Amino acid sequence: MEISKRKLFQTGFALSIVTILFNIIEGCVSIYFGYSDKALTLFGFGFDSFIEAVSAAGILIMIIRIMNNTERKSYNAEILALKITGSGFYILSVGLIISSFLNIYLGKHPESTFSGVVISIISISIMYVLMKLKMLTGTRLSCKPIISDANCSKVCIYMSLVLLISSLIYSVSGFKYIDSIGALGIVYFSYKEGKEAFEKVIETSSTDLNL
Repeated sequence: MEISKRKLFQTGFALSIVTILFNIIEGCVSIYFGYSDKALTLFGFGFDSFIEAVSAAGILIMIIRIMNNTERKSYNAEILALKITGSGFYILSVGLIISSFLNIYLGKHPESTFSGVVISIISISIMYVLMKLKMLTGTRLSCKPIISDANCSKVCIYMSLVLLISSLIYSVSGFKYIDSIGALGIVYFSYKEGKEAFEKVIETSSTDLNL
């Protein structure tokens, strides 16, 4: 592998590491404040961050495989990461749907959404930079895993926007159902990501069979 190309792959590798670490930290902070503030959207956003970390780990394995010029198209670890990611997104979707309707029925609402505003703004800022750098690196290399990672970061931005909007609306208006509605917005993207993860499992497995 030529030096310039290897450096680009090393950049993609570093970006994946940063993504994993950021998602883990974001997940811990979001779940803590989501639980303490009784903010369902923030709580669900935190769990989503952990699932995104697993997804990023799977993509990291692919990048390592490509850097090492491994001939085999996929590894069991990559497929396992996709299955865990897809299952995690589906479980999160079901949990948030049930919790959202229970909160609406019982009239529950957050004590505060200030943490959601702060966390979402930080997340949007960092994920936007990561997305741009991944897309640039992946495009230069024509590397699908890195481009896929960039698209995952884009979805994270959408989820962060849902969190930001619902948190701001609650802070300004006090509309108690907006937190549950925001959680359902997270469900939409979570289900979509889960479906795409299992589609990738089928695609990857089919590629292996054709080798």
